[in-house]
Amino acid sequence: MTVRQLYKLRLERKKFLFRAFRKRRELRSVADRTRAIRPDDILVFVTLRNERIRLPYFLRYYREMGCHHFIMVDNGSDDGSREYLAAQPDVSLWRTDASYRRSRFGMDWINHLLRRYGTGHWCLTVDPDEFFIFPFCDTRTIDALTDWLDTYEIPHFPAMLLDMYPKGRLEDQPYQEGQNPFDIACWFDSGNYTISKNHLHQNLWIQGGPRARKFFADAPDQAPSLNKIPLIRWQKHYVYLSSTHMALPRNLNLTYDEWGGERTSGCLLHAKFLSVLNDKVEEEITRKQHYSGSREYKAYAEVLADDGELWCRWSEKYINWRQLEILGLMSKGNWA
Repeated sequence: MTVRQLYKLRLERKKFLFRAFRKRRELRSVADRTRAIRPDDILVFVTLRNERIRLPYFLRYYREMGCHHFIMVDNGSDDGSREYLAAQPDVSLWRTDASYRRSRFGMDWINHLLRRYGTGHWCLTVDPDEFFIFPFCDTRTIDALTDWLDTYEIPHFPAMLLDMYPKGRLEDQPYQEGQNPFDIACWFDSGNYTISKNHLHQNLWIQGGPRARKFFADAPDQAPSLNKIPLIRWQKHYVYLSSTHMALPRNLNLTYDEWGGERTSGCLLHAKFLSVLNDKVEEEITRKQHYSGSREYKAYAEVLADDGELWCRWSEKYINWRQLEILGLMSKGNWA
């Protein structure tokens, strides 16, 4: 890494911190309960729009995991999401009707809130359809993981996004509010993944799964990225660059290389592919607020209108985190 490259990364980090500071003016407080946050609380940060049906299970899942407070941005919901979240005693909520695309897909808002409220805390940044799992999560709460990371002075924890889907067409098994989405979307691709390295930012770039196989079959290199760093002990000079795919300073992206073996990692079970996706696709194609003119949602619309089934004869049915470790999709590393 040359001095020029280091200087470039420093300027890039400062630019995104300034963007976040400027975009704070687009946020309006709906329910600010941040005074209740204690020094050791683990915080969850979320940007959402029209996710009312998903919220009850999402909140219950992370509460049971041991997360303490939710800091959320509602981007113009009209389905009751805002009212529901404002009534939750462990949620601090901001609203905005500003452009999701011009806020770097919500990351400017989240970076501001992370800097203001997350500094010094372990912060888990996820979408409402992402469910974090880590080694021993069936017997240990998340603070056991963060305590272990603190012991070894590891400030970050990676998780591969694992797309989950049902067997059959999405609309054949309607999702109900409060339901565990993986009662329906319990299948995943176990082996069709590619990995490359971003040499400037030092993060791994992972692609594959059903989205590469089905929605981007003709151009798998354009499939969505699956590498994420959702859990970070946040500091005021940190910033996410592209969703939670990479961050600065770049040492936050060095999540898989370790002396003596592979580093501990987890997965984000991605419950996007449920019956509610059809309405979401129609809305997002019209809004054009997602990356590259909502290219991903246009691919969804085309395939779902055709056969609408992601399951294939190579699909694996999800059992638990140990299964994912055996398949090489996550690792307990040296955490015993």
